Order: sequence, then C-alpha cells, then structure tokens
Amino acid sequence: MNEERKSVASEVAALRQLDRAGLLERYRAEFGKEPRIKRPEHLFRKLAWRLQEQRLGGMSGTAKAKLDELIAGIELPTDASARTAIRKLRSDRGYDGLTVGTVIEREYKGRKVLVRVIDNGFEADGVVFKSLSAAACAITGQHVSGHAFFGMTKRKVAR
Repeated sequence: MNEERKSVASEVAALRQLDRAGLLERYRAEFGKEPRIKRPEHLFRKLAWRLQEQRLGGMSGTAKAKLDELIAGIELPTDASARTAIRKLRSDRGYDGLTVGTVIEREYKGRKVLVRVIDNGFEADGVVFKSLSAAACAITGQHVSGHAFFGMTKRKVAR
C-alpha cells in the first residue's frame, strides 16, 4: 500500500504542474462534463480528490453511515420567519429591499443580534425602528450604517 500512496502522490504532483487548459481537459475527461467553476485551484482540488478516491478508496462504510445519520438529523426551516439574510436582496422585494419576515443575524460583542424586517421598519429586541441604521445605532450605542453593520454592503477593492 505504501507504493500505491507514493504513486498517488506523484500523480497529484503532476496535476499541480498542469496549466488551466490542461486541468480543464483532464476534468472533462474524468467527469465527462464541463466544470461549473473553472479556477485552476478548484479544478486541481477536484481532480486530486477524485484521483485519491479512485486509487486509495473513498469513505469507509462507517463514515458514510455516520454522514447519512447526520444528514437525516438536519431540520431545515420551512417557514418564512426562519429565513436569514446574508446580503441585500433585490430592491423590489419589500421594505428597504428586504422581504418582510426576513431575519437579519449578526454576532456583536459575544451575543447574537437578530433584527426582523416588518411592514413598517425593523424590529429588534421588541422595539420597532424606522431604519436598519436606527436599529444598529440602538444595538451599538453609536451611529453606524445599518447595512454596513450587518454586512449587507459591497466592499471596495483596493487597487
């Protein structure tokens, strides 16, 4: 088995030497389809994983059974009140571009902060605010952009 591992290691090293075009060609041959993500690092990782899986074996039966057990135990929220926004939604959706009922979540100073989008504004800790910034100000005690505080703005890239 030690020789097999050395062989796999050398094949993975050979993959590392391929350029983007070579990785794309190898991916198409291996998976029989076009990759969704065409970044070289992603292609390399997918191909290296597949190579190791084929040569050394995939997950053990025990690991697969445990994974299936964990997946079966996951309960996904189905009601609208359990949704969490991680970025600004389309502006035609509702109040301030967010769908009414959406919950915006943020960790702040060791506690989880939840703000719910309601018909006439935002509700946090039982208090209704006219703007997300007003809610963020009440939470932090200082003036701050609500969209920036909850991570809903695009960051500028330094050039």
